[in-house]
Amino acid sequence: MASHRSAVLTDQPYTDPNPLPSSVPHVDELGVTSAPLKSASFFIGQHCKDVNEDFMLCKQENRDPAHCLKEGRKVTRCAAELITKMRESCLVEFDAHWQCLEKNNQYFQACRKPEKTLNQCVFTKLNLSKTIPGSPEGQPQIHEKKSPIFTRVQK
Repeated sequence: MASHRSAVLTDQPYTDPNPLPSSVPHVDELGVTSAPLKSASFFIGQHCKDVNEDFMLCKQENRDPAHCLKEGRKVTRCAAELITKMRESCLVEFDAHWQCLEKNNQYFQACRKPEKTLNQCVFTKLNLSKTIPGSPEGQPQIHEKKSPIFTRVQK
């Protein structure tokens, strides 16, 4: 027999009862969902490479989560800065690409056309290019192929 609990429905945002110590600098959250974050992911990786590597080295030297909070805040701040720059410089292209990802179950292969325009805009205005880590040297990246094997609809 299940015990009865009354439903608790609040319209107030959740506030953490245990705030971080004052030694940890405050940084706002990114404020984006998974689709815009995935759309900007390769550019975040390139733009924030040094900060990300510092964070990963910190995590390797000490497994205590509190040890790397400052480095984690720097990573968040760097990603937020890039997303703000992308919104200021390439808003139409960025919105088109992440909305396409949202509609197509977040598959990159279904959104190559808006991805191409976003990549061109980010390259010209922010001087960042999309490169996929671990892809074969000397061969075109999958998003730059003229006639890819995989299309949206398999025959």
